[in-house]
Order: sequence, then structure tokens, then C-alpha cells
Amino acid sequence: MHNRLLALIIIIFFTTEVIIAQTLNQNRKRIEATRIDSAPKIDGILNDDIWSNVPIAKDFVMMRPDNGKKEPNTHTTEVKLVYDNDAIYISALMHDPEPSKIPAEFTNRDNFGNSDFFMVMINPIDDGQNPVMFIVTAAGTQIDSKVSNKFNEDYNWSAVWESAHKITKDGWVVEMKIPYRALRFANKPVQSWGMNFHREIRNLNSRYTWNHIDNQQGAWTQYDGLIENFKDIIPPTRLSFYPYASATTTTFDGETNFDWSAGMDVKYGLTENFTLDATLVPDFSQVGFDDVVLNLGPFEQQFTEQRQFFTEGIELFTKGNLFYSRRIGSAPIKPVEVDEDNETILRSDDKVQMLNAVKVSGRTKGGLGIGFFNAITDKTETTIQNNTTKEVRKETTNPFSNYNIMVLDQQFNQNSAITLINTNVTRVGDFRDANATGLLWHVEDKKSTYNIDGSVKMTNISDDPSEPNTGYAFDTSIGKHAGTWRWEIGYKFENKDYDPNDMGILFSNNEQGIYGFTGYRLLKPKGIFNDYGVNWYYNINFLHHSDTYTGTNSGLSFWANTKTRFSFGGNLNYSTERKDFFEPRQGSTNGVYFNRPERLNINHWGSSDYRKKMAIDYDFWYTFNRQTIKGVNQMSYGFGFRPRYRFNKQFSLIYGLNYSKSENQFGYVNSDDDNIYFGQRDWTSYNNSLTGKYTFSPISSLSLTFRHNWSKVPYNEFYQLNQNNGELENTSYTEQHDMNFNSWNLDLNYAWQFAPGSQLIAFYRNSIFSSNENATQNFFTNLDNLFSEPNQHTFSVRLVYFIDYNNLKKIL
Repeated sequence: MHNRLLALIIIIFFTTEVIIAQTLNQNRKRIEATRIDSAPKIDGILNDDIWSNVPIAKDFVMMRPDNGKKEPNTHTTEVKLVYDNDAIYISALMHDPEPSKIPAEFTNRDNFGNSDFFMVMINPIDDGQNPVMFIVTAAGTQIDSKVSNKFNEDYNWSAVWESAHKITKDGWVVEMKIPYRALRFANKPVQSWGMNFHREIRNLNSRYTWNHIDNQQGAWTQYDGLIENFKDIIPPTRLSFYPYASATTTTFDGETNFDWSAGMDVKYGLTENFTLDATLVPDFSQVGFDDVVLNLGPFEQQFTEQRQFFTEGIELFTKGNLFYSRRIGSAPIKPVEVDEDNETILRSDDKVQMLNAVKVSGRTKGGLGIGFFNAITDKTETTIQNNTTKEVRKETTNPFSNYNIMVLDQQFNQNSAITLINTNVTRVGDFRDANATGLLWHVEDKKSTYNIDGSVKMTNISDDPSEPNTGYAFDTSIGKHAGTWRWEIGYKFENKDYDPNDMGILFSNNEQGIYGFTGYRLLKPKGIFNDYGVNWYYNINFLHHSDTYTGTNSGLSFWANTKTRFSFGGNLNYSTERKDFFEPRQGSTNGVYFNRPERLNINHWGSSDYRKKMAIDYDFWYTFNRQTIKGVNQMSYGFGFRPRYRFNKQFSLIYGLNYSKSENQFGYVNSDDDNIYFGQRDWTSYNNSLTGKYTFSPISSLSLTFRHNWSKVPYNEFYQLNQNNGELENTSYTEQHDMNFNSWNLDLNYAWQFAPGSQLIAFYRNSIFSSNENATQNFFTNLDNLFSEPNQHTFSVRLVYFIDYNNLKKIL
């Protein structure tokens, strides 16, 4: 069955007709590319002769908020573009009657801050879906991003390019040099590129673009202008090396360890459109901390990826949600089996070491994206000693493992795509292997008004090679996403055997449901609003295995942005009585569930104007159940308060406080062969955070990140779950389950870009983790007890140097 379905998917994929159409951008602006013999000096001063007698991109049009309005005479923009054998060069002259008031906050790379900015969108294949962005702020900060599938902006993608800016008496100026090594383009004697220029003017709360972007239909990437007749430019050898060296010292509970590492990342252009990225002897000693919280639910906590290799250029590999990169190099998959009365663990590897990783990705001239990913992790072991015989044995907790992804993504019509993706995990020895395959589709009509979106997926798990376990998932919807009124309706299911969690993440399977929404949005300013929207959603849920109805969710949401840049919104959410088949931790196929009562939730959020020195984000929420459990009313509530203050263009701080309280919550605590026990508990959580930065210059900054999460959970009563009707019954169960949980992290980071693409980073972390049963103490007593726990201190220095093969070749 598996081979037949896979063959059918491949036949459908490769027989898809590829039709290129341009229906939304018929009146695109055009200018001629001008070839030069000598490059301008990139200094932000437009006095080079080459800028004379060059076609000007001008007459910008407002993108937002008043879409389609012409630029004011006081804030006109003029852009010029020239090129030679090595790069394209762009100058932008941006008039402003009050140059001294132009927002220009210093930030580190890839952060906008409170600054005006100029942006270049470049799409050499002119497909309307996959441009790259190069941005310079009024403070001189460089920002770059790769856009995929019209909406996904990957700011982890980084290129090496040059820029300079000046604030003048008439406004401000940008000069840019973008080397061809930063772009992917065809090797043709004459070619034209899709390009657009954006200008953000914070004081006017507006963004303007050279080629008009209509917000009624399609995506902004489909509205590029055209730079015509680039002649005789040859794609260079795209080969870059990033050798690194790092040293780390860690002190914990009086013991100090020192470690060092050296390795290299490599980027190589295999062809004019495909790039190989490799990390050899990877080092992730300076990644940020995870926002760990107390988890009493039936599902794992999902963490954000912070390793650069797994965040940059992975847009092809994340299609279909079959790739959760934290699976690679995470905790071992096999628990250690130890005789607690007669054995002692001498050494245990709690983290899997990644040995190397490679990814190849690109897109052909016909719009076919191809991606290949491979990573290899080392074996981990636990060393165990017999207390009587002193015999030592080793138990493998994670074998030598190989992770693979293969993706084929055919784009067409500048708005649609069909994707085939396969992920595979192969583990050495008597461990499970896993395979997942998905066929995905997103098809829009030529005017980008209506779309059909969906997927069919299959997983194959081999704990025993003779008895593979195959599962399926399906999801499809049809909707309208253009104009003021939008809607969608869809159906999805995952059967009981669908399991992509060896390389992906799925919290629950054996589910099916009907879902959808309808919404209205304001697309032009009206009254006090720049825009606003109202949405109503619904979900009708069933088990897939037995078709058991489990409950319905529905809600109404509202959001708005005012002309004074105050953003706010809220939600009213409703859930019927629900059968929860996951909280009892028995699997969703054996008929055991917990009855959850009817629930109503209301929440509100707001955000003030970030252009001002002082700004505040806030939210609050309240949830209550319509029925009692065991005669007890349940409710939960909380709030968040996050003020930020910008002292000057270089220094800013953001403080965050989040508080939540759940009263008389009921949840799983334990089980034995015959019984499942639940507890009635109060759950209080505090989350304090502080982030700050001091930016010495656009290439040098000091940043602080602090977070303390505290949760206390005292239990009041215990009950036994009736496995026939999902109700709770009295019991004599009395074990201890109170929890007092603390996670403390403080990171201090200094980064200096001492040369293009090269960095020196010094890093310090202080971390404390504590979990005990003292669930009744107050905040300050808890803090005193936390500081008595052993602290871990980590200090690391890392040097990365950028080497471009083309420059190296010239030197040699």
C-alpha cells in the first residue's frame, strides 16, 4: 500500500502543468539597467559621475495605510541603479523637510528598531514568489531576508554586502553594493529582473513603493517592477567559508570544566540556482536559552529553534510541518533502565551530539524547488555500576542516527504550488526507524481571489521491520482570501497510526474535524482607524477511529490599528462540553476520556506607539466553566504587562511581567494497573523578563536577556476517574504531587562585526533550575530559596571569519 500510494503521488506531481501568468501586475513600471566601467565609492555621498544620466525610479505610491495614494511633494524618493561585472549598485535620495527628526535608532543587524528605512526587493527569476530583500535603516543598520511562498520572510538568511548612509540637509541618502554572489540568477546574455523599492517613513506612519502594490488581491511579492536588459553578467563562483574557533568554560556546584572547538561552515553554489550549505564540527555553545515552563499536560513543550544552521534557508524543508529541527541533537530517545536498589549511574549523556549537517536547496528557471537535507548524530550511552559486584555496563540510550529530507516544490501562476516532501530517520541497531511522506497543494485562481489548500500525508514506523505501522493524515480547504470579505471551510483528519514525531511534531492524532472562518477587514483608513478586522471561526471535532463527537469550539475576534499607532483587539471564545481523550494518558483508542465542562473565555490586548520613547504592550484574559466538577467552580485569569523605554538612539530596555492563576483546576496525576487518578489543584505562575541593548554602532552591540519563570501547584483533593463515563469519583489516594518550579536564565552578549561577514562574540550565562514540593511559599521566600541552589556560570568566546573564494582567488 505504501509503495503504490507513493508512486501515485509522484505521478500526480510530475504531470502537473506549469503555467506562468502575470495577471495582477499588468501595468508594472520599467527602467533600463545601466552598465558602468568603474564602481562608485560606497560612502553615502552621491558625487560619483556614474550617478549622472541614469534612469530614475520615482513617483512612489503609498502601500499602507492609504493604499494607492501618491507620495507627498515633501517626501519624494529617487532611486538609481547601475551594474558592472561584479555587483549591482543602488542609490536612493529620500527627501524629508525635517532631517533632524528622522527616526534613526541604532540596532544590531536584522533589527529595524524605531527607524526609517529603504528596502530593495530583488527577484532575478521574476516569479512573483521568491525575492530577497536588502534593507538599510536611517541609522545605517543592514537587514536582509529571503522571502518564500509570498509571505514567509526569513531574516535568519544573511548575505555579505556593502552599504552606507548619510542624513543631509534635504533628507537622507543610501548607497548599496550587492555582489552577484548574494543572488541567484541565470547565465543568459540579456536578462530582466523583477525589482521593487520600498521607503518607510515612520513620522508619517506610511510606507511607499516604486511599483504600486494593491492590497485588495494577491501578495506584495507579485507586484514587482522590472529592471530590463542586464547584459553579459556571469554568475560568479558562489563559494564562501566561515571558519570558527570557540572556547567555553562552565562552572557548576564548585566544579569547573573547559572546552574548545574549531570547525567551519561552507556555502557553495553548485549551479547558478542551487546552493550547498554544510556545517562541519558544529558548535552551538552560544545559542539562547529555552523558555522552559512547568508542563503538567499530556503533550510535550515545543521550543523555538535558535541554531543558525536550522533557521537559515529552511523554507523548503518546513513545508507540511513534517520537520521539527529540535529533534536533531535533542535528548536520547530511550529511557535508562536501572535497578535502583542495586545499581548506580556513573555517567549519563543527557544530550545527543550532532556530528555534521548538509542542506542543498534551490529553484530551477521553471519554478521547481528542490531541497535535500542530511544530518548525522552520534551515539549516546549511560554507564551503570552494580553496587555489589562493581561490574560496569553501558546502555545505549540513543544510537548513531541519520536524518534525511527530500523536497520537490513546483510553483506556478506566481501564486500556486504543489509540493512533495519525504522525511526519514534511520537509527543503527535495535531502534525504530521512521518515514513520512506528504503531498501538499496550494492553488489560487489567476486573480488570487480564491484558493484550494491542503495535504495528504503518510507515516511509516518500523519498531519491528516485519510489522511496519502505517498512518495517514488528510487536510483540505477552499476559501476566498482577497478583498474585504474573506472565508474558508475545510476538513481534516489524522488516523490513530499517523505519527510524524521522529522528525516532526504532532501533539495528538486520531482526530478529525470540520473547520472554517469568515471575516471582514477594512483596507483603507476610515475615521480614527488605519485598518481593522473582525473574524468568526468554528471547529467541530470528532475522534477518527470511532467517529465519537468530542466537542465544538467557536469564537469571535476583533483587531484594529488607529492612525495614532495604537493597536488593540480581543477575542470571545466558546467551547461546548468536551470529551478529552488525551488527559487520562491512556491513548485515544481505548475509549477512556475525561469530561470537560462548557467553557467561555474572553481576552483583550493592546500596544501603544513604538515611535515614542515610552511604549506599553498589555493583555488580560478570563476563563470560566459553565458547570462545576465535584461541586467546585473553576476559573482562570491572568495578565501581561510589558513596558519598553528607549533612553536614546543607542540604549533601550523592555520589562515583562506575566501572571496567571487557575483555581480548582482538575488534571491527571498518576495511574496504576486498574485506576487513573486526577487531582484538584491551584496553579499560579509568574514570568518576569528583562531585555536590553546598548548599540555602540551598527556593527557593535551589547545585549541582555533575562527570564525567571516560577510556578507553584498545591493539590487540594484527589479523585479517581470513572473510565466508563469520564466523571471523577472520590478515592483514598493520598500521594504527594505538589510542585514548586523555577527556571532562571540571564544572558549577556557582546557582538562585534569587525569585517563584512566576520564576528567576534563574547557570551556569559547564569542559570538556575529548581523543582521541589514547596508549593505554599510566597514570592520572596521562593526567591531566597532559589538563590541557595547551585548556579551554573557559562562564559564563551567565539570567532567567525568570512572568506570569499573570489576575493581569495584574486589575492592568490
